[in-house]
Amino acid sequence: MDIKFIKGISEKRAQDFAKMGITTAEGLIKHFPRGYLDLTTALPLEKCYNNEFVLTYGKILSRPVAFTSARKLKCVRVTVEQGINVFTAIWFNQPYVISQLKIGVEYLFYGRVKSNFGGVSLLNPSFEPIENNVRLKGIVPVYSLKGNLTQKVVRDAIKDALYKTKKASVIPDYLIKKYNLSSLSDAYAEVHAPTDMVKGQLAAERIATEEYFLLISAFKIIKGDRKQVRVNQYSCSAREMKEFTERFGFEFTAGQKKAVNEIFADLSSPSSMNRLLQGDVGSGKTAVALCAIYAAVKSGYQAAMLAPTEILARQNFNIISRIFPDYECAFLSGALKASEKKALKKRIAVGEIRIVVGTHAVIQDDVEFYNLSLCVCDEQHRFGVQQRSALVAKGIIPDVLVMSATPIPRTLSLIFYGDLDITDIPDKPKNRLPVKTYLVPENKYAGLLGFIRNTVATGKQVFCVCPKIEEDEEGTLMSVTELFDELTKELPDVKTALLHGKMKDAEKERIMLEFKEKQSDLLVSTTVIEVGIDVPNATVMVIYNAERFGLSQLHQLRGRVGRGGDESYCFLYTKKDDGKAMDRLKVVCEQSDGFKIAEKDFEMRGSGDFMGMRQSGRFINDLGSLVYPPSVIFFAKKLCDEAFSKPDYVREIRDVALEKYERLKDVALN
Repeated sequence: MDIKFIKGISEKRAQDFAKMGITTAEGLIKHFPRGYLDLTTALPLEKCYNNEFVLTYGKILSRPVAFTSARKLKCVRVTVEQGINVFTAIWFNQPYVISQLKIGVEYLFYGRVKSNFGGVSLLNPSFEPIENNVRLKGIVPVYSLKGNLTQKVVRDAIKDALYKTKKASVIPDYLIKKYNLSSLSDAYAEVHAPTDMVKGQLAAERIATEEYFLLISAFKIIKGDRKQVRVNQYSCSAREMKEFTERFGFEFTAGQKKAVNEIFADLSSPSSMNRLLQGDVGSGKTAVALCAIYAAVKSGYQAAMLAPTEILARQNFNIISRIFPDYECAFLSGALKASEKKALKKRIAVGEIRIVVGTHAVIQDDVEFYNLSLCVCDEQHRFGVQQRSALVAKGIIPDVLVMSATPIPRTLSLIFYGDLDITDIPDKPKNRLPVKTYLVPENKYAGLLGFIRNTVATGKQVFCVCPKIEEDEEGTLMSVTELFDELTKELPDVKTALLHGKMKDAEKERIMLEFKEKQSDLLVSTTVIEVGIDVPNATVMVIYNAERFGLSQLHQLRGRVGRGGDESYCFLYTKKDDGKAMDRLKVVCEQSDGFKIAEKDFEMRGSGDFMGMRQSGRFINDLGSLVYPPSVIFFAKKLCDEAFSKPDYVREIRDVALEKYERLKDVALN
């Protein structure tokens, strides 16, 4: 149902909802609350902590003032009276609130506390006139807003949409009865208007169970469809494969040997390979992938290796060129001259080039292969399913090996990589020392700068990573450009370089190459260096605003150092002092196993955040800001396994599940 049929939705309001991607009644009821107000718990600001999200109250003391921020955004500031105290409420990039605030009216506010030398402020608070709260009792939902929408408009629209939209479950009736599941429509109603927080939480879990059930069903169906009879027959023997591993100059770990054996078994089986190779940072996944490539080219076929960035693709090409001196290899990227690309594509099409390494340029329509038999996707979580499929389409039922250095718990990998067989490499090379990791509070920062200075003096190099390219409006994060300026000033004798994602590929490539060749000592960067950058001489990683990263991402960044056999260090710098953030960061300090960190991350975050939903807003759009425990996903998997034991049910759900999968095909896990 189009949103224009919802009571109270004018054309103008429909446009405001469209800015949030909401155009239908179903989309409206999936616009879940970002939080709830318990109207019995409003606190005076003097009893609240810095950076805490709080419900408070106060009377507008002065006329709201519009001002323009340093980034040219229109903002609003107002002074609020609370007993004998006052505080300032500030809205960033929300100029419309100026017309909604009235002098002398008392409001409930819900926002983040910011304490500084200028007093106490409340940042981007939602607000309700207290005079209206005669009808607002108990627990009240708070929604994300855009345009001129208000909380009241959204609440009323969702109430009408719930009345006009009934949600039917795809979970079989016998399982709903067996496990005493509530109706889906009742769950949606409860999550938008909880009678109490316990019932609201149970409703969120019911909705999440439904969504994961459908997603896991889609993966099960896709995996079943993907079992295709092998076309390419490999002639490479086990003895030849073992001899190839000797080219690397080191003995493979037990995990690497097991991975090679599983891949070799796949290539010898009647069905084509679809395998995920999952390993921690530095576990040797690339060496294992090269064994698969060897099996293909030794058998007379072509192989292609796709990487998400030019830097990583170039790095892989250099390794492959060294390991495969007896085969023609080519590097293909968008940065090459048109004449170079044309010549390479011609040689690829006639089979002269046996191994093609590159970026997304490899999957362009005009790239044709002679007999592509093996597709390798490095850092697979950066690619969508459709991009992976575009590479596969270049061959005739080719074997597929995708790699990921972002470990997720084993059980979750079985669920979320449901269309793939899975190989884990749990161990690391014998000479790889664990990176010593320390939490650095603000009062220890001067000592950290001294450590950086001393490290560079010994000839080693340093990474400094920021979460943002530019300063955020609230001023809580240091931008990478600010950090570059600060470190250049604080460490004048250190050759410092700057790298971030907004730079052109050629410039990023140059800066990274110069750093690798020791032309700079310290690289200030965003997370663009997270994937695949190999600088053996770098022994220190400093991560600023560390509390803003997921634990697995911190572990990934830490993996950029300690790759050369020297003792290495990672420093997690934070100005935040709340216990929950500190407990999270201590996990990285105390644990070096990426799989265990992933387990802990999932346990502590406990919702879709783990799969990057709030960061990307894309993987499972229908769950939005719902919070639910990990057990929901495993319960959905259990229900799905039971349902799929009945062939008739699989036929019933097939079209619905594949429609869901179609909507997700462009999404990359992150």
